[in-house]
Amino acid sequence: MLAHMTVRRATLSDVAALTSFGRRVYHATFAPQTNAEDLAAYLDSAYTEERQQAEISDPAMDTLLLEQDSVLAAFAQLRPGIGDGVEGPRPVELWRFYVDHPWHGRGVAAPLMAAVEDAARARGARTLWLGVWERNTRAQAFYRKHGFTVAGSHIFWVGRDPQRDLIMVKRRGV
Repeated sequence: MLAHMTVRRATLSDVAALTSFGRRVYHATFAPQTNAEDLAAYLDSAYTEERQQAEISDPAMDTLLLEQDSVLAAFAQLRPGIGDGVEGPRPVELWRFYVDHPWHGRGVAAPLMAAVEDAARARGARTLWLGVWERNTRAQAFYRKHGFTVAGSHIFWVGRDPQRDLIMVKRRGV
């Protein structure tokens, strides 16, 4: 584990930083394979300060930030709900899990996943699930390493572009 790494819950004072971070990391991850107009439409709906404020304030959601030496390196969000192909007791969705590109391969994702699982257990979850773009093989490998298996798929809209996400589920040890 890296020195001076912390995982904490987001607060309203994090809204601007999280909005900027989410837009930047999502764009860097998906822009090479996504139409610019569709990507802009998605970012303008998913990563606004109003939306981040609402998500952080929502008692049904958990927004976790991982900081390295006080620099935001990654974040994750959990929310209640069930997806296509998800079977298991008390499901919670790992809705977002993003690591900034300079931090890839540097040991920040595993501690964030551990914090996600702790937060899910604290909510009484016995099933943790997520959607991951079918073309994001790096993320799929990470999730498999952490005990997730493919259980189905669904469509995730990026603007007007219907993209196929694999549904991955972790049923035991959440």
